[in-house]
Amino acid sequence: MDPIRRNMLATGAAATAMAAARRVFAQQAEQGGAPMTFYEKGPVRIRYEDVGSGFPLLLIAGGGLNSTIANFTRTSPFNPIEEFKGEYRCIAADLRNANGGQSTGPLEVDRPWDSHTDDQLGLMDHLGINKFMVMGFCIGGPFIWNLLKRAPDRIVAAVLAQPVGFRPEKPTLLYDGSMSGWGPELVKRRPEITMEMVEKYLTRMYRTNPDFVFTVTRDFVRNCRTPILVLPDDIPAHPYAVAMETAMLAPNAEVSMFPWKEPKERIPLAVRQIRSFLRAHRPASA
Repeated sequence: MDPIRRNMLATGAAATAMAAARRVFAQQAEQGGAPMTFYEKGPVRIRYEDVGSGFPLLLIAGGGLNSTIANFTRTSPFNPIEEFKGEYRCIAADLRNANGGQSTGPLEVDRPWDSHTDDQLGLMDHLGINKFMVMGFCIGGPFIWNLLKRAPDRIVAAVLAQPVGFRPEKPTLLYDGSMSGWGPELVKRRPEITMEMVEKYLTRMYRTNPDFVFTVTRDFVRNCRTPILVLPDDIPAHPYAVAMETAMLAPNAEVSMFPWKEPKERIPLAVRQIRSFLRAHRPASA
C-alpha cells in the first residue's frame, strides 16, 4: 500500500477510535464518572457503579421502573453520589429492565418486588459487602422496606426520600403510569416480553393487595427497629400521608423538614440532615 495512503488510513482509524472513546467518557461523566461495570447471575445482568470509599451506602435512584444511575444527575433533587462519595463507598445500579438503562433480566411476573431485591442483595454479595446503609428516592421507598424485610440484619440505617406509596383516591396511579411510561418501550426492546406479561407484572406489583408502601405491612413498620430517616414529598405518586405514617409508626424513625425541595435553597439543609443521620448510625468500626 502507498505509505501516504497507509498513514492517512491509520490516522483516520485513530481519530475514529478517539471519538468513540470521547463519547464513552462523556456518557460516563453524565452518569457519575465511574466506568461501566456489570454483575451477572444466570440470565440477569446488572450495570452498576462503585464509587468512593468508606462504609457501604447503596443508592437507589427514582424514576419508577425506569430507575437508572443517570437519574441522579437528571431528575434527582441532588446527586447523592457526588454528595457522599467522599465519605462512603457509594454503590448504585440501573434497575433491571429500566428503559434508558443497561441492566437486563427476566420479567418475573409473580414476584416483581422480590426480583429487584434479589438483584440488590446479589450485587452486595458480589461486592463482598455484608452490612450496609441504603438511601432510595421515589420507588426506592418500597425497595428499602423490602430489603428491611428480606435482610434486616444487613441494613444498618435507611433514608427514604420522596417515597412512593398507595394513594386511595388514585388507586391505579402507579399501575397506569407504568403501563404507559414503561411497558410499551420495554416490549419494543424485548420481543420475548409481551404487554400481557407487563400487565400481569404490574398488577402483581401495584394492584394485588394494594396498600400503604406495597412491600410491607403497617405491623412490619411498627416492629422495625432499624433507624430510618424519611424525607416526605407531596405529589400524586409520593403521598405525604404515607411518608408521615411510616415515620410515626417506625420506632427509630426521624423526619426531615417539609417541604425540603422547594425553595431549592432548602436542599442543602436536607443533605446536611442526611449526612448527620448517616454519621450517627454508621458503625464505630467503619
